[in-house]
Amino acid sequence: MTDSTSQSDQRTVTRIVVPGAHSMVSLLGHQDELLRVVEQALSSDVHVRGNEITITGPPEENALAARLFAELIAVLESGAELTPAHVDHSLSMLRSGSEERPAEVLTLNILSSRGRTIRPKTLNQKRYVDAIDAHTIVFGIGPAGTGKTYLAMAKAVQALQSKQVNRIILTRPAVEAGERLGFLPGTLYDKIDPYLRPLYDALHDMVDPDSIPRLIQNGTIEVAPLAYMRGRTLNDAFIILDEAQNTSVEQMKMFLTRLGFGSRIVVTGDVTQVDLPSGTRSGLRVVREILDGLDDVHFAVLTSTDVVRHRLVSEIVDAYARWDAASAPRPRPAQAARRDRAARRDRR
Repeated sequence: MTDSTSQSDQRTVTRIVVPGAHSMVSLLGHQDELLRVVEQALSSDVHVRGNEITITGPPEENALAARLFAELIAVLESGAELTPAHVDHSLSMLRSGSEERPAEVLTLNILSSRGRTIRPKTLNQKRYVDAIDAHTIVFGIGPAGTGKTYLAMAKAVQALQSKQVNRIILTRPAVEAGERLGFLPGTLYDKIDPYLRPLYDALHDMVDPDSIPRLIQNGTIEVAPLAYMRGRTLNDAFIILDEAQNTSVEQMKMFLTRLGFGSRIVVTGDVTQVDLPSGTRSGLRVVREILDGLDDVHFAVLTSTDVVRHRLVSEIVDAYARWDAASAPRPRPAQAARRDRAARRDRR
């Protein structure tokens, strides 16, 4: 890619020549779908003629646009396809000033299965994946749709396929394990199946569905409620605890102390969606206070900007966060005064 720049009256004209080897249709999208995303996100004007892109606008916006197109071309060179989400996430990364290049994030292959490749789609997702490689225990905390469980599952299957571990253990709490569960028909496994179904769904995307019953039967993959972890030591395993916000403090301690030699743990959850009975503290909410600072334990936080479902999901997450903040009880004057005095003491 080559570009040239000229300046007049604080508006810069930048021209980018895209090599002929790159398809402009792939770069701009079907019916210019990707080009429209770029135009809506930038204050500069973008015009395309042949394989030349002309960008007119403030110098900093033009520079951002030039970097964006360079990253998108790099993604295409890797063999990946571009989507509007790729454009949005690339712009977000470039504007954040992070050291990681968007192309490095969007082309990081975790797992290839059944004709598709699983990759992180945002900077925080890449950092989450990198943390799983670098630490024994990783907590993935974030709202629905941020890929925290899906990416953890992909890393588990990758570890199994590369023989880093001998088995995968998937677990989650059944928060209605009392009376209501008893009214469900069938055996115990039939009763707990609705709680574990999201884990099965992710597994089916990554492993040949016909092989899953055999892998479960021989113990290579185990899917079980959290209560079944008590009293065990889990060696040479990749262990995922999903929906961890619905564990009590005691359950979280019980689970984490199951860690054996050669094993890794990923704990995922959303602290804004706790279904525990009133008065029961969420183990996920307090575990950071307890374990913060321990070596080989990492807390990865994902936000609404990491949501990779429909764009509206991110807006819904933000809307609920604003509503929660507005609905939170305000401290009484005496409490506020005590808090201010404590803050002043801390500053000293």
